[in-house]
Amino acid sequence: MSNKEYFDEVAPQWDKLRETFFSEALREKAISAAGVRFGKIAADIGAGSGFITTVLIKKGLKVIAVDQSVVMINEMKRKFNNISLINYRIAEAENLLIENESVDYVFANMFLHHVERPLIAIKEMVRILKPSGVLVITDLDEHIFKFLKVEHHDRWMGFKRNDIKQWLIEAGLKDVKVDCASESCCAQSNGGDEYARISIFLALGNKG
Repeated sequence: MSNKEYFDEVAPQWDKLRETFFSEALREKAISAAGVRFGKIAADIGAGSGFITTVLIKKGLKVIAVDQSVVMINEMKRKFNNISLINYRIAEAENLLIENESVDYVFANMFLHHVERPLIAIKEMVRILKPSGVLVITDLDEHIFKFLKVEHHDRWMGFKRNDIKQWLIEAGLKDVKVDCASESCCAQSNGGDEYARISIFLALGNKG
């Protein structure tokens, strides 16, 4: 099963599954760190069923929700039926199908560890940011839990924070910070014999 096939399969249950993995406090911290403002445009990359988008639209932002899974996008459309603030895009990490320098904020929550080439994905996210735009990434610190690659089809076993910082700088961001989000991602293996509790980082940078 591919990464995309996995998310197609779990899409109808994703909201419930997500609740067992990480809390809504992570979303609040990411959005607060970006300092979002009413009427601005945000891109939610790897939007899933709309975890980040939910709060962005409540704050009056227009959102471009991007996901590779048609099934996930359809779940979002069902959930946010007739909400005109959301524009949906089915796209891959390395080709977001969003115009250059067209959004004020980019959020990527628990997205990067599913991406084949993280640096290329980060550069693509920076490409769509307006000058002075802000990128916020929340994702897993480096860990040892191999069952997540098998059962959740993760491509990366988290990341070193120094690597994330260097990638953001290489992509052209300024004032880069990578800190502990003071949140954890938790998962039980299918066989019940392993339990992962992994710290989450929050990475932030602006386009200068």
